[in-house]
Amino acid sequence: MDEIIATGAKNEKAVLVAASFSSKDAGRINEYLDELEFLASTLGLKAIRRFTQKMERPEPGTYVRKGKVDEIKEYVRSYGIDLVIFDDDLSPSQLRNLERIFKCRIYDRSLLILDIFLKRAQTAQAKTQVELARYQYLMPRLTRLWTHLERQRGGTGTRGGAGEKEIETDKRNIRNQINVLKGRLEKINKQSITQRKSRSKIVRVALVGYTNVGKSTVMALLSKSKIHAENKLFATVDSTVRKVVIDQIPFLLSDTVGFIRKLPHHLIESFKSTLDEVSESDILLHVVDYSHPLYREQMDVVNQTLSELGAAEKPQIVVFNKIDQIYPDQKMRVEGDVLHEIKGMKLMNGDNNNVVYVSATKRTNIEQLRNAILNRVKEQHLRIYPNYLEPKAY
Repeated sequence: MDEIIATGAKNEKAVLVAASFSSKDAGRINEYLDELEFLASTLGLKAIRRFTQKMERPEPGTYVRKGKVDEIKEYVRSYGIDLVIFDDDLSPSQLRNLERIFKCRIYDRSLLILDIFLKRAQTAQAKTQVELARYQYLMPRLTRLWTHLERQRGGTGTRGGAGEKEIETDKRNIRNQINVLKGRLEKINKQSITQRKSRSKIVRVALVGYTNVGKSTVMALLSKSKIHAENKLFATVDSTVRKVVIDQIPFLLSDTVGFIRKLPHHLIESFKSTLDEVSESDILLHVVDYSHPLYREQMDVVNQTLSELGAAEKPQIVVFNKIDQIYPDQKMRVEGDVLHEIKGMKLMNGDNNNVVYVSATKRTNIEQLRNAILNRVKEQHLRIYPNYLEPKAY
């Protein structure tokens, strides 16, 4: 792990590679690469060139076609590139072939995200989850990619090139390590379940949303506490829970890891226990970066992930954040479309009480947000405490 952090300090140079397989992808390829570059910069990598190709399907051996491979190879050689980063996942054979051709490190999207999570994780639970997901990802890719595991252990014992015998030994060691991590995670998860059971008599609200939409800033405003927030992807990996009281009604507010397009499958599986904060919540606060050109697509990604977690039917309050970054005429132009779209998602129950437009950094409309949350929390609170009486006005 230490060497991964040092990578950013050395400001290693990278090139980005993406392919479009449909007219939809072709129209959004630059936005996709913007996100990939943001991911790379989160690890301290400097992306200096982008390569794209229109294709019907990936090439089995090299993902992109031979002409594009040759073009990238020449650029890597001429400019001393350290990494080539692909916006999709690569098969083990594609990784091996590309490493051999480019003679530099190859990252696909999953490995990039896993390394970011590894760098960001703080708690024992998050660290164990990420380490498990990373081992599971690297298991079928063991050749020169063994160096990724060596970096995780601080760079000790790196070998110049493992033979077939050593690869089998490595695989056996990884299988053992995966079993150890699963056992450790099971023990941690049992403790988490016990903690969540102790909160069963209080309404639970979970913040959800695409990564870097401002969830932690919203969390800090509502809970009036110091929560880590910065303009980087996956600034929050560990779940955070705070008790909040609005108009004498208490509830628990939790912030969990942000979702992202093509989130690695192993990562979702490993983080399901942490994401139980979402699946066991009573109300979801879906924060959206209203200023992002692909905010509708990001909403779809979040709702798809919620479906995978069995939380899609939970009551939602949709919080369109960062309205300060939108020109007023643009806001007027798209707001009607957004409200119509949300009604189609069955989140509004025929009214707009579950939609709030805010700027968390400028504290715009935060009182409206608090009132929207209060109305929904009060409904749930009365189900738990049906004899609850609102405070009398004197």
